[in-house]
Amino acid sequence: MIDTTTARQRWLSALWPFVQAHLPPAPSRVLEIGCGPTGGFVPAMREHGHDIVGVDPAAPLGPGYHQTEFENHKPTRPVDAIVACTALHHVSDLDQVLDRAAAALAPGGVLIVVEWAYEKFDEATARWSFDRLPNSGEHGWLHSHRELWLASGQPWHTYLDAWAQREGLRSGHAIVQALQARFRTRLLTEAPYLFPDLYPSSVTHERAATHRGEIQATGIRYIGVKP
Repeated sequence: MIDTTTARQRWLSALWPFVQAHLPPAPSRVLEIGCGPTGGFVPAMREHGHDIVGVDPAAPLGPGYHQTEFENHKPTRPVDAIVACTALHHVSDLDQVLDRAAAALAPGGVLIVVEWAYEKFDEATARWSFDRLPNSGEHGWLHSHRELWLASGQPWHTYLDAWAQREGLRSGHAIVQALQARFRTRLLTEAPYLFPDLYPSSVTHERAATHRGEIQATGIRYIGVKP
């Protein structure tokens, strides 16, 4: 069971059923790209019997974690699955990372991707999420963007594009194109993304607002298979 106290933990808890549903049966060899300082899905996958490695410069200390960028990681043997959760829109060389992911997978191996299409985070979606931010508790990334945007005095699209350029973010469209050029697509769908910072609003509230046409679905769920 994943704790849901923080936004990061709520995120992992909400995404774990999706990740788990697409993993090969345990025991399988799995690598998580960008597991982060809390270990990402590594503890849950280990608990369910997978042979799991987490790779991230900020990964925790301990067995099964490698504190390095995936570009510098050298797997000792092919893996059956790779999980990349909100890691790809940050990488400096997307082609290199995905080429290395394809090389690390065994034939028929599965790539499980959870991503964000920042280009769909339009003003209506931003205002909807900013209006639902809690006034107490964590001060998350959406809080920061609300404050920085209001202080900038810029139109939302100008602010967003400038921020994405400074951060070197990859668009969701570019990520999907790069994935489909290397893997056989098993699943590609839009999904909620903003809900962890909007607690007690939930995935259900965000999905309903998307269906009503009030906001854009900015999340991406992708399952690919190595040919």
